[in-house]
Amino acid sequence: MDIRQLRYFIAIVEEGKISAAADRLHMSQPPLSQQLKAMEEELGSRLVERGGKSLEMTEAGKALYKYALQMTQLLEEAKLEVKEVGNGVNGRLTIGINTFSVDGLPDILQRFKELYPKVTYRIQQNESSHLCKLVEERIVELAIIRLPLELEHFSVLHLHTEPFYFITSAQQPLHDREEVSLADIHSYPLILPSTEGLGVHYSIIEAFSRHQLQPNLIGECSDIPLLLDLVTSEFAASIVPETVLRRHPGYPIQAYEIIGNGLSTSVGLIWNKHHYLSKAAQNFVEMLRDEIS
Repeated sequence: MDIRQLRYFIAIVEEGKISAAADRLHMSQPPLSQQLKAMEEELGSRLVERGGKSLEMTEAGKALYKYALQMTQLLEEAKLEVKEVGNGVNGRLTIGINTFSVDGLPDILQRFKELYPKVTYRIQQNESSHLCKLVEERIVELAIIRLPLELEHFSVLHLHTEPFYFITSAQQPLHDREEVSLADIHSYPLILPSTEGLGVHYSIIEAFSRHQLQPNLIGECSDIPLLLDLVTSEFAASIVPETVLRRHPGYPIQAYEIIGNGLSTSVGLIWNKHHYLSKAAQNFVEMLRDEIS
């Protein structure tokens, strides 16, 4: 017995006559009668009996009718859900976020939620290089990362570029300064965010190298609140992207924009260009593309 036969049986029960059910189904009466007989033979039970001018369900027929309604309803719901997932109305958005994150991400996700309220989310946070691996392995579909990185296998939507800031304890200000150069700060003891070889760390070291300067590095710390605590305690100064300052306000520190050296970081949304992107992910990309265009 298949779903087509169940629909036939529902029509027979609800119309009360084979002829009326056949009209409803846009088919002739004999084939419908044959389908009813085939169902009864398969189940080994009478499903309907004649009662005057109309058909009446037997107890077996009532049981089948109940399940037939449930099964056809489930099928319609499944078709609707699959269609909604295909349109990005439903489904799941899997996205990776760089450890320093994007300070506007909650607002971005809220706008997307307003457009697609049935979509659910899986958000993972990690270093940009590891996020690239997660996207390549299809553990997440999208990732917001910091550049530069090798992106041969990815499509990239550039979101924005932000400056770096030199930060010191509020007890150690650079008097009458709002901006500094790398030459001004290379002798300060520095503890850098991120880890050697990764995006932000690499960008900072590369900028010093381009200016033939040797920074006074005394350590690394990828835990940003701890890094800011160390700066606050006068343990060392640091260099951080602007997002760090916006996401962690309230620390007693002084921040100076680093100028004249090309030290900035680009933030981009990436996805694997060799694999299918779900409609939910496509809709997220299009929303961001519209916002930055």
